[in-house]
Amino acid sequence: MSADAVPAKPKTTARDVLRALRQPKVLTMLLLGFASGLPLYLVGNTMGYWMREGGSELSAIGFLSWVGLAYSLKFLWAPILDKTDVPILGRLGHRRGWMLLSQLVVMAGLAGMAIVKPEGGLVTFGVMALVAAFASATQDIVIDAWRIEISESGEELGLLTAGNQMGYRGALLVTDALILILAASIGWAPSYWVMVALMGIGMFAVFMAREPASSRLPEVAGHAPLLSATGFFDAVAGPFISFFKTHGKWALLMLAAISLYRLPDFVMGPMANPFYADIGFSKAFVGEVRASLGLVSTILGIAAAGLSAVRFGFVPTLLAGAVLGPGSNAAFAWVAYSGADHGVFMTAMAIDGFSTGFAGTALVTYMSSLTSIGYTATQYALLSSFYALLGKVLKGFSGVAVEQLSVGRSLFDGYALFFLGTALAGIPALLLCILLVRRKPAARPGEPAALAPERPTG
Repeated sequence: MSADAVPAKPKTTARDVLRALRQPKVLTMLLLGFASGLPLYLVGNTMGYWMREGGSELSAIGFLSWVGLAYSLKFLWAPILDKTDVPILGRLGHRRGWMLLSQLVVMAGLAGMAIVKPEGGLVTFGVMALVAAFASATQDIVIDAWRIEISESGEELGLLTAGNQMGYRGALLVTDALILILAASIGWAPSYWVMVALMGIGMFAVFMAREPASSRLPEVAGHAPLLSATGFFDAVAGPFISFFKTHGKWALLMLAAISLYRLPDFVMGPMANPFYADIGFSKAFVGEVRASLGLVSTILGIAAAGLSAVRFGFVPTLLAGAVLGPGSNAAFAWVAYSGADHGVFMTAMAIDGFSTGFAGTALVTYMSSLTSIGYTATQYALLSSFYALLGKVLKGFSGVAVEQLSVGRSLFDGYALFFLGTALAGIPALLLCILLVRRKPAARPGEPAALAPERPTG
């Protein structure tokens, strides 16, 4: 062996991954992931189910889904969260204080929706949903920053991301499945009050969490205060400059791939629950399938993506997700043509659970690997905004698209064509991911090269 030779890094086994899941920070991440995912469908797809049962038009449901644009614009206020402490609650720590405040406002917004209800006026109901969405997006910014900053290596980042996605997807199943069973029994408004109470899990996790050393205010780390001219410029422009300096000519390609990656899911999302209501599936049946088969398949998809990221690297895992994700949309076209066949629906839900679990974890892990220490919250908010912005703008027209595709056809033909069209929208992202496979990843700024995500050569 030559003097310059470096011993090969031993491969991480599945046993190593399972052992790491016992770490306290991974359990905390699981609970924070649950809190992060809980509001999403309550101001989105599940809200659409509630509205459809109340007689709202598909076009109104589609347009009201635009409250979710708060998740795509969060990079606008992310610099404030990177550079300031929240008053009073900041005593808990820079990240933990903002987490707790955002959770309290989410609870207030969801409670407002339960009080107003769609029949109380769609405008007021929509405002309450927007408050919850804004606070939820703020919570996401801080939780994502905490996840990245608390990681001590690229592999641990992959494990924490898998834990985050496990909790996040668990919350989606609660708000997209169990709530349907609950609503069938006690009604929609009381079910939303139950969800308000469940946000307490996130508050508990805040007190479990350890404040990352790297999350201390930038002026402590040698940066200028936010209210100074230099500090303001650094807060607003610094994350962009750092990102493009680090990734060079690949930066725009990476942003394009991220922005198109989950486009099929976003565009289809608002029409899924109205489709189930129109085709005749009961809330209880849909909820039971999602809570059983959907839960198992989602967990398998998340676990598979986490293992893949650790063993094969972030970009190959991203490529696999670009194939799996749109495939689940095509499965729902099969449901539309099946005539409400329960077996077909269950198969489609299994495909959807595994595919979305895998693709979501793959994308989050990849985006997390691209951030720079010191700009964690803002850069990740920027990346996650890119991944959601286009899809959330277009999904507002989803109801109009189904209505237009149904002209001269049956409603279910319109749904089927819509689902197939959203699946085909995944092709550009797949092509961009193929190009990204050729890029050799670099270390994150402020991070030792040894911690940079590796791309296997074998």
